[in-house]
Amino acid sequence: MTGATDPQPPEGTDPDRLSAAARQAAERARHAAANPEPSLGARLGQIGVLGWTVIAPTLLGLFLGRWLDRYFASGIQFSATLLMVGVTIGFWSAWKWMRRF
Repeated sequence: MTGATDPQPPEGTDPDRLSAAARQAAERARHAAANPEPSLGARLGQIGVLGWTVIAPTLLGLFLGRWLDRYFASGIQFSATLLMVGVTIGFWSAWKWMRRF
């Protein structure tokens, strides 16, 4: 056995790239420890909020449209229009909410 020497990287590898990869892996591990993934319950809660963000304006538009259609005896003119407005507002709100995370 020879004297104490510095360990040499495997043949054909660049020591700078190897140390950079080790530093990057250590940084990823530190970041993962500092910012853990949300729990399953938190994820399910987010899905529920997202669903109600779309459903609430849609139903509000539909109920308002039905009331206006009965009041003005206009068939489904207001219902269809306000349903689409509600869906548009709901999906826009959901998109904005998702962009925050």
